[in-house]
Amino acid sequence: MASDSSAVHVGVVMAGGSGERFWPLSRGLRPKQLLPLGRSGETMLAEAVSRLAPLVPRERVFVITNRMLVDAVRASDAAIPEANVIGEPCRRNTAGALIYMAAQILARHGGDGSDLVMTAISADHLIPDREAFTAALSMAQRAAERHDGLVTIGLVPTRPETGYGYIRTGGAAVERGAGDVDLFRVDAFHEKPSRERAEEFVRSGAYYWNTGMFVWRVSRFVSELHRVRPDLAEALRALRGAIEADDEAEATRIFEGLENVSIDFALMEHAQDVYMVRAAFAWEDVGSWPALERTRGADAAGNVLEGDPVAIDCKDCIVYNAVGERVAVGVIGLEGVVVVVTDDAVLAVPKDRAQDVRRVVEELRERGAHQI
Repeated sequence: MASDSSAVHVGVVMAGGSGERFWPLSRGLRPKQLLPLGRSGETMLAEAVSRLAPLVPRERVFVITNRMLVDAVRASDAAIPEANVIGEPCRRNTAGALIYMAAQILARHGGDGSDLVMTAISADHLIPDREAFTAALSMAQRAAERHDGLVTIGLVPTRPETGYGYIRTGGAAVERGAGDVDLFRVDAFHEKPSRERAEEFVRSGAYYWNTGMFVWRVSRFVSELHRVRPDLAEALRALRGAIEADDEAEATRIFEGLENVSIDFALMEHAQDVYMVRAAFAWEDVGSWPALERTRGADAAGNVLEGDPVAIDCKDCIVYNAVGERVAVGVIGLEGVVVVVTDDAVLAVPKDRAQDVRRVVEELRERGAHQI
């Protein structure tokens, strides 16, 4: 399909995560996407919405989050219409979030979605170079219009990261853009690899980090669901009907019946006409405390220090004092450790075990503790 200048662009920011690996700063009603973890002083959610602003008007940007967070998101600095904050009935991974948003948008806009181009990004990514991001996203939107395919953004890997999925491309570029921004057909998606496989991916030059950003005509998204997962396509149709009928109970019932699965696994790995925009901007998926090392400045000993803690003879540590002058925080002789202090909680964990912070949250939840 040729590019259609009359296409209506809508943006979706997925912001439903609980951010448990950022405890104790991240809490149930104030997860990481509502924290100022970026460099701008804004919350991560506000940064994500602002990132879309050059290409999608704020009045057509939607945030999908869990229902418990709707009020907090509306009261945040995201600066979008209150009606554009959508609460999921429950957690159903990225497939559920994007299906629910497609149903919401179709119910509001009408038609089959052939004139709607949806751009979906996550609220927990840090991307300092907005100009480079805008260039890549602009190409992705044009590709979704011209080729009527499913488009994602892949980044040239800078290290053998085992915490990210990868995308493999094949053949010459379909389109060339300015700088490092080019469009390729996707050969395959790969789940998070072992260290050895990640090193092979980086050496090959044919694999890219999967950013989890997507652009497509809503009509093509629906048609590919019909081909690959007709059960999910039927659920989308039924959800749209329930939303149009303002039947929240029925929409909840349908959504709760969805499989809890990622959009990559449910659709992208099996879809036809999948494209990837290759880009090279700095990007960080903020999953746990060590991510701050790549987003904040470190001292000469490799320490990231926030809130003016005292660090003596420490190396490669992250010390985050969220309380400020009311609590003095001192660490001595530590290496490779994360220390976080808030009003009502303290965390100390080796950096290489930062993924286990959610186990603390689980234990506190079982105890009925209020600090989660």
